[in-house]
Order: sequence, then structure tokens, then C-alpha cells
Amino acid sequence: MPELPEVETVRRGLAPVLEGAVIARASVFRPDLRFPFPSGFAEALGGCKVISVDRRAKYLLIRLSGDLVLLSHLGMSGKFRIFEGPPPALETHDHVELVTDGGVTVRYNDPRRFGFMDLFAQSAQATHKLLADLGPEPLSNAFDGAALAAGLGERRSAIKVALLDQRVVAGVGNIYASEALYRAGISPKRMARTVKGGRADKLAQSIRDVLNEAIAAGGSSLRDHRQTSGELGYFQHRFKVYGRAGEKCADCDCTKAIRQIVQGGRSTFYCAKRQR
Repeated sequence: MPELPEVETVRRGLAPVLEGAVIARASVFRPDLRFPFPSGFAEALGGCKVISVDRRAKYLLIRLSGDLVLLSHLGMSGKFRIFEGPPPALETHDHVELVTDGGVTVRYNDPRRFGFMDLFAQSAQATHKLLADLGPEPLSNAFDGAALAAGLGERRSAIKVALLDQRVVAGVGNIYASEALYRAGISPKRMARTVKGGRADKLAQSIRDVLNEAIAAGGSSLRDHRQTSGELGYFQHRFKVYGRAGEKCADCDCTKAIRQIVQGGRSTFYCAKRQR
């Protein structure tokens, strides 16, 4: 599932062509994705001006005139494509199309249909069921070691499991939790409540660093992620531990291979010597 870097990459692709444009026409080619589209969804979008294209955690938030917000989650296989000239014929899994007053076509394609969209009033964002309980944005000034330690509190769960709780830090998923813990030298099995002080500072900085590097590389394309240009992301070529079970750790002289365990139903990868 796309994590913060993949969604941020998509946001950065959409913003230049949508911000300031008017949605001249919106079309929906099926009644639902993971959930049904809101009633009158396409009709409500027509004629709206795009104020900004933002991101909160793993959600795209397209702010529109008329106090509206279009929320989009990419699910497992969702992707947006941009066509600045005449668009090609619709593909099988193209489910939503936006055409701007400048002639730009934006299509949402989702073979597995685990993504979804919602439309709500800007004034309702603070209480929206998907957004209300999210933790701090890891790339914002509100996120540092102290904020991370406060979010972890006295949790007795493993730190890797705690990082996947979006109430602790928003947007971090399985890939980047493993990579950040590796960089910070913290075992994924360490009890979350013990990550305080210097450990929390180091982990918070590692989270920021790995996310920024992944965004610069266009995200990670393990299966479905594509940038709005259709290009793959490239950060998967820089993984230190994720998906590398059985390989030697590249940054220490340990004789043991990178290990893989299951935590909270998700695979975790780590170096037992480097991470304590």
C-alpha cells in the first residue's frame, strides 16, 4: 500500500496542473471503489476551482471552491495519470476522470479498487472520521523526538508495531518503519515505551530522513506505484533491510544475515547486531 512518500509524489505531480484550474467536467465510470462514491459526486465537482492539492498522512486532499474537499486514498493499486493533450482511450480500470478548463485530463486508475474518494465540507475536516485522530505529520515542524515520545507514551507494544499506528505519527507504513528503525539502530522488537530522550530524537530524525529521501526518488515501486507521469519510483533500490531477508547487512561487519519476522501481521526486516 502506498505510504507517505508515494502519496506525496502523486501530490507533487497533480498540484501544477490542478491548482488554479477549474474542473470543467468530472466523470465517474462505476458506482463505487472500495466504498460507494458520495451521492452527486461528479456533478458537485463540475465548475469547482481547485484551490490547492494537499496531503494529510496517506490521503490526498484537493481543496475546492465552495468550501469543498475532495479526499482520495490510493488503496493498493490506485494511480493518477495526467494528459496535457488529447487523452488516449479509456483503459479498463479508469474509474474517474477530471477535465480542466485548460484542457488537462486527470484520470484515476485502480485495478483492485481498494482506493476510495470522499467529498465533504472544509469545515468538517477536523472531525472527519479518517482524519480526526491522525498524529503529527513527520515532515512538519510539529514532529521531533519529544513529539514521538509523547505519542508512544507508555505503550508496551513493539516499537515497529507502534509506528504503524497512525495516531502516533501520520503516514509511516511498513516499509519506512523498518528502514527508519534500521537507520536509528533501534530493534523493531524494543518496547515502545523505552524509546525516549536520545533514542526518540534519533528515530524521529531517521523517519524524516528516510521519507525525504524516498520522496526525492519518486517513492518506492514494489508492484503498483507509479508517479503521475507513469514513471516508477526508485527508492526500492536503496532499501537497507526491507525485502532483503537472508542478505548481509551492508553497514556493519556482522556475520548474520538480515532477519525477517512477523509483527502485527506485517513483515519486519532488521539487523540483529546493528539494531538494539
